Amino acid sequence: MIRLVRGFKDILPEETGLWQYVEGVVRELFDDFGFAELRIPIVEQTELFARSIGADTDIVEKEMYTFADRSGGSLTLRPEATASVVRAYIEHKLYAKDPVWKLYSVGPMFRRERPQKGRYRQFCQINAEVFGLHDPRADAELVLFLMTFMQRLELSDIELHINSLGCPECRPSFKKALKAFLAGRSERLCSDCLRRRDKNPLRIFDCKVPSCKETMQDAPSILEHLCKDCRNHFDTVQRALEGFYIPFQTNHRLVRGLDYYTRTTFEVLAGALGAQDAVAGGGRYDGLVKSLGGPDQPGVGFAIGVDRVMELLAGRAQEFEKRPDLYIAALGSQAQDRAFEWMQHIRRQKVRTEMDFQDRSLKAQMRRANKLGASYVLIVGDRELEEGAAVLRNLETRKQEQVPVRDLVSIVVSNIRRSRII
Repeated sequence: MIRLVRGFKDILPEETGLWQYVEGVVRELFDDFGFAELRIPIVEQTELFARSIGADTDIVEKEMYTFADRSGGSLTLRPEATASVVRAYIEHKLYAKDPVWKLYSVGPMFRRERPQKGRYRQFCQINAEVFGLHDPRADAELVLFLMTFMQRLELSDIELHINSLGCPECRPSFKKALKAFLAGRSERLCSDCLRRRDKNPLRIFDCKVPSCKETMQDAPSILEHLCKDCRNHFDTVQRALEGFYIPFQTNHRLVRGLDYYTRTTFEVLAGALGAQDAVAGGGRYDGLVKSLGGPDQPGVGFAIGVDRVMELLAGRAQEFEKRPDLYIAALGSQAQDRAFEWMQHIRRQKVRTEMDFQDRSLKAQMRRANKLGASYVLIVGDRELEEGAAVLRNLETRKQEQVPVRDLVSIVVSNIRRSRII
């Protein structure tokens, strides 16, 4: 037997209803906030991610699924969405139509990480990107979106952490202070962080090795090195969040895992997830569009880890299972033929309907209707056809009524729709 690839997973029918519910909630919210959907390809040129994410990041160094194209090029399954969205924004000259764009995408990403709870090698993300706005209120609006989304899903034990990573003006002085701090602590850093210490010391904040995490607890704070513009920007974001009554913690060790972030960065954490507690995160990336060959347009965005959201909602999966409104129990060849015809007419009026194709006993068909969780069962046999009436039974209340065969479809549909409203 061929088994599932390690680090990947199947989403089974009893789970997909919950996935559809979450995607429906977020799509409705994106519509309310004025976002448009952009559908990006799964495969991109490897150079796109190496240039945008950063060659020194774990993602590019260890985790990307990269392979040679037959033409000799190098292709990669997308490990994140922002780089692809920026590429599309530039390639299709969306900035020429309007410099301000609010885009979202939903779909799978791929990283060859060590599989564990809440971390898969194929994982689903909901992504939002806003281009063309320097205003810090755009950052706050995205955070408001995230927290509203969490509230609509009724998620509890959620924390918001925010930070500022400064800009090319003020970050050099912080890097200098950070390198000085790390100079006497080489023996406590892992081999990857020793290499990053000189190239990109901010990456050490993102290391998961316990000795490195402990070492960075006492590291200098970037918030003490912000220039005036970055300080004003961060202060405005915080004031806006306070105005929305959104509780947050400033966390000077929050850097995220990608090199393109500048100024505002944020994460939403869920205590119930344990070590893999980040549910969503994002921030500002003002230089990314220009670095990939586009105009000097600012950007800010976020990603939501859908798999982790599903873990938080796992106990509610049964609420969203798709169950038939009606099950038709037909006995006899003529009744089976009529039932099949009725079922198709009823389905076309948006009533979920199933029937038995195996000519089993009424008792067996009733067991099947209950197993599927049907709301109603329509019982009809060759004798009922001759008499001109079938039996419609409400499986919740156990009440039943005679339904004339002549107007059966309209009466059944009307009854089921009425019961939905009640």
